[in-house]
This record gives sequence, structure tokens and C-alpha cells, in this order.
Amino acid sequence: MTGVLAGKRVLVIGASAGIGQAFAERAVREDAQVVLVARRADKLAETVSRAGGGTVVVGDVSTEGDPAKVVAQASEELGSLDLVYFAVGYATLGSLLDTTAKQWREVFETNVLGLHETLRAAVPVMAPNAIAAVISSEIVSHPRPGLATYSSSKAAVEDALRLWQIEHPEVRFSCLSVGATQPTEFGSNFDPEVLGEMMEKWTHRGLSQERFMDTQEVAHFCAVVYGAALSLPSLNIEYISLRSPSPIIGTTA
Repeated sequence: MTGVLAGKRVLVIGASAGIGQAFAERAVREDAQVVLVARRADKLAETVSRAGGGTVVVGDVSTEGDPAKVVAQASEELGSLDLVYFAVGYATLGSLLDTTAKQWREVFETNVLGLHETLRAAVPVMAPNAIAAVISSEIVSHPRPGLATYSSSKAAVEDALRLWQIEHPEVRFSCLSVGATQPTEFGSNFDPEVLGEMMEKWTHRGLSQERFMDTQEVAHFCAVVYGAALSLPSLNIEYISLRSPSPIIGTTA
């Protein structure tokens, strides 16, 4: 299938699962030139096989030197980059009293420093008016108990993107705030007992919805919107908020 991303040079970071994987597959099927990056080579190979194309680069944005390495390999494969799609999101779950400094560092090293190092490497090799699209979360504006490390890291990401735009207006930086979406691997490392406790709190505070968004639909939306934006260089999509239209469950405390 040929779509609005046809011929575009696309780098997807976090392409082995969830929205990043779905977007990478969509971009390949729309005849974009795609480099897929993630930590797990086996998952990337499965994604490329299912999509029918794409180039795999294995790397971990939280590992020193890896962001520069994967961007260099992507640039060698594609030349200048039209779209960098950053879909990495690591979280820990627990009350603030139970959250350690080590957990804070791990989350910020992945979500904040990983993005920063990726952009530091990517911006110099991005085409004029290229787009750096970065996934954030609705919990920046709707904080949830138990996810302080994640929401704080994504708040830092959103602020950093505004500053990247000021310093580098030759690139368009776009923040995509996403609500609950399935299927993804977000939360796969959470303790089930703690998750159950937190979900009760989220429901009680009116922070949960009856239905999640569909991962494939989110990826489709991103392909359509960013593909169109690449052909309209005078426009920038600074901030997009996606949430399920389903009703809130529970009552607000």
C-alpha cells in the first residue's frame, strides 16, 4: 500500500513493541524507507518480517553511546532523515515512599536522557523542515498515584521539546500526548499486586476510562498526520493529545 509516507526517510526508536512497532510497520507498508531501532534484535526481526521491509539497528537509548551509534547507522542507510519517531517509554510503579533513587535514575536515563542524546545526534542529519515526533503521556496533565517517575520524566520531555524548537527552528518538534492504549508492553514489568492497588486508586479518583485506544489506530493516525505535515513545511504540529472517547469510570475524590 502506498500512503502519505511513501518515499520518506523515517527513523523509529522503540520499534519492537506497542505504538512504535505499529507505526514502524505502517510506515514500511506505506513505502517509506524505515530504520527500526530497539534493544531486542529478535523482536525487531519479527517486526520487519511482518511489515515486509525495513532495516534493523539494535541499540538502547539508555546506554551511553548507543543513540549516536544508531543515528549514524540510520543516516548511513537513509541519508538525511525526514521523520524521527521516538516511542520509548519506561516506567516504574509504586508509591513515592517506596520509589528509590535508582528507579528515578533508570526512568530519566531512558525517557529524558535517551531522547536528548538521540536528538543531539539526529538534528544535524535531519532534512530541512523534518519532524521529530516524540510520544509523551496524558498523565503529565492527569497525574496518577504510583507513576511519579514516569509522569515527571514525560513532563521534562515536553519542556525539553519546547526548548529544542526554540534553539533549532529548522526542525519541527512535535509532542504526542497519548492516553491508555492497548496492546502495548507498557507496565509489563509492574508488580501485579501493586498494580491492582493503584488501579483502585485511579478508578476512585476518576482517572480511568472504560476502554483503551487501539494501538493500530494510534499508529494510523500518526502516519496520516505526520505524513501530511511533511508535505506542508509551513505548518508545525507542536502538541497533539489523543485520548479514548469512552466514559470515565469511578468518582472523583
